[in-house]
Amino acid sequence: MPARLDAPLKVTGDAKYGVDHNFPGMVYGYVVVSTIAHGEIASMDVTAAKSAPGVLGVYSPFDPLALNPVTTPMFGETWVPLREKKVDHVGQPIGFVVAETFEQARDAAMLVEVSYRELPALTSLEDGLDTAVEAAPGHVDAPPSLTVLEDGVASIEDAFAASPVVVDATYRTAPQNHTPMEPHSAVAVWEPGELTVYSGNQGAHLQAAELAMALGLEPSAVRAVNPFVGGAFGGKGRTSAPAFLAAAASRALGRPVKASLTREQVFTATAGRAATVQRITLGAEWDGTLVALRHESWCSTDIARSFIEPTSHGTSREWYATRNLAISQRIVPLNLPPTTFMRAPGEAPGSFALESAMDELAEALGMDPIELRQRNNSLAPPGKDLQWSSKHLDECFRIGAERFGWADREPRGRADGDWLVGMGVAVAMFPALRFPASVGITLNADDTVDVQTSGADPGTGLLTVMALVGAESLDVPADRVTPRIGDSALPPGGMSGGSTATASAGTAIMAGAAQVIDELLALASAPGAPFAGEEVSYADGRVHGDGRTMTFGEVLRAVGRPGLTAVGSSAPGEEMTKHSFSSFGAQFAEVRVHRLTREARVSRMLGVFDGGRIINDQAARSQLKGGMIWGVSAALHEGFEVESSGRFANADLAGYLIPVNADIPDIDVQFVEYPDTLHNDLGARGLGEIGTVGVAAAVANAVHNATGIRVRHIPIRIEDLL
Repeated sequence: MPARLDAPLKVTGDAKYGVDHNFPGMVYGYVVVSTIAHGEIASMDVTAAKSAPGVLGVYSPFDPLALNPVTTPMFGETWVPLREKKVDHVGQPIGFVVAETFEQARDAAMLVEVSYRELPALTSLEDGLDTAVEAAPGHVDAPPSLTVLEDGVASIEDAFAASPVVVDATYRTAPQNHTPMEPHSAVAVWEPGELTVYSGNQGAHLQAAELAMALGLEPSAVRAVNPFVGGAFGGKGRTSAPAFLAAAASRALGRPVKASLTREQVFTATAGRAATVQRITLGAEWDGTLVALRHESWCSTDIARSFIEPTSHGTSREWYATRNLAISQRIVPLNLPPTTFMRAPGEAPGSFALESAMDELAEALGMDPIELRQRNNSLAPPGKDLQWSSKHLDECFRIGAERFGWADREPRGRADGDWLVGMGVAVAMFPALRFPASVGITLNADDTVDVQTSGADPGTGLLTVMALVGAESLDVPADRVTPRIGDSALPPGGMSGGSTATASAGTAIMAGAAQVIDELLALASAPGAPFAGEEVSYADGRVHGDGRTMTFGEVLRAVGRPGLTAVGSSAPGEEMTKHSFSSFGAQFAEVRVHRLTREARVSRMLGVFDGGRIINDQAARSQLKGGMIWGVSAALHEGFEVESSGRFANADLAGYLIPVNADIPDIDVQFVEYPDTLHNDLGARGLGEIGTVGVAAAVANAVHNATGIRVRHIPIRIEDLL
């Protein structure tokens, strides 16, 4: 069995993504987007578009497709296109052209003439800070403002006044977009009373539910299929505009419809990561013990306030032991595309601020940055009584420091010819979560096993994990297990997000395997069966009785059964009342800054992670390395440039910078492996998102170590180091 079951299909091009599906009579849709940031559509002249060659339909808020509002328990309201004339940002989908070919649809879309009643737009987080409002309860996992004070302390200000050393600084992070390799897209096939949609998404069941609601169909009448997803990272949790539009157009026209966003449209017609401003104040004793920590956060959000980036709640609320804590979260609604979950939402931008501030505190104290972090190691989140179920962060630092050569770090960096060389470090944490999930386990008469769930694999390796956990749970070789995912017709597998898939689906597999084994033993010992009336047991894929043994396939064939199926389910439960759960890590970075050009390059990286049990070593390392590359991207490359008009100046992969091979050194990943069976029976915790947490801070801290220049925003540009 290969380390990645999907690897041969992907590298040979045999893996079929959403838009790879083709059907007889299929037509093509092209999305029309707005060119203003705020206002109302006064008119849309579609005369020329409708008469263009091959055009079958032109849809707009004036002549819309039949689409209902969509609200789900997990996400709340999901935006549905063409339901209103109001425009809230540049690049908002406002029309849909369907034609016989893609080129005809695209060319006709260019003929649509739109007139607007334009209104003033707020497009700058900085300009909106004075009018920021408190985040609504429910948008973050805590009250928007939270203060915990030790006995006898009247206010957080009093705690700082009593602190011998105080560091107070403000940090900024840029807005970002997921830019997945696979643009948001869909192929919709309508048959009377039934809809099938092929579309990359993070949860087939969730997409099917949203489409059913939008089209006014029974959930059973909608099937969502997404066996392969070309990247998601939080940006494909909700149903995309092309999926809504293709589905409704297929029903209206009675033909299959294929629609995909262009690469430029991905930047504006989808949601991304919010920009943040974060002020952190740290008060400490001279020995480094934290007396007080205050983290005030402001983030951008869209006008509908659809998502809040929980920077202070995702980091300072939990990372360090402190006697006094005050955190707050405020939002600035802007006329920009929506914000949403993006790999390590809250923790990624929040860690840049917190871990930069901890480095500044270490410098003020004249203390080693690792020693400061270890001195304030938390046993439980401040203000909570529930201790961490398993935490080995000190070991991550010990192993990492030795492996990275931290003892050779100079307080003011070192020179290597024309390069200034520095080292930086940061903590990485991400909550260990589980979503409800169900997995079907089928024992087949040919001694093979099917393991099936609707959950998605956006490249994280879930397909292989399911085969490995299924094989282990049923005590059979992994090459006899066939996993199936990404189809809402299968048992609901929850969402591939929040670094939850392995713990959620894996635990459900274990439950399903136990059930199907019990049913097999009952079947094998029933009257007329091979082991009738005997005490039987199961091991090595076989049923064992009084001196005899048969494979499960032989038992099924003997009783005339083609297969035996059980569905296992798992969900967070009583454990949540007993412990706090998180994955932990230590991030190390070495950065070289050219003495003359001030070009900054990451030359070495090491991450040491405590993520519970590792199910697939290769996939786990790949996920963490990918996350660490994201961190380098955030630190030195990635960020939207927003013009005052609300237009992105770099909404393409030429101007929106991301690292290429030459920007990334060899990355070293190490594990501190302690299975966390208090979290779940499998003992695994999430690894998909923690890899990016803390990296930007480690890079910025290394830049400071090399140059003496403290940059409090990301990305760090050459001009910041002049």
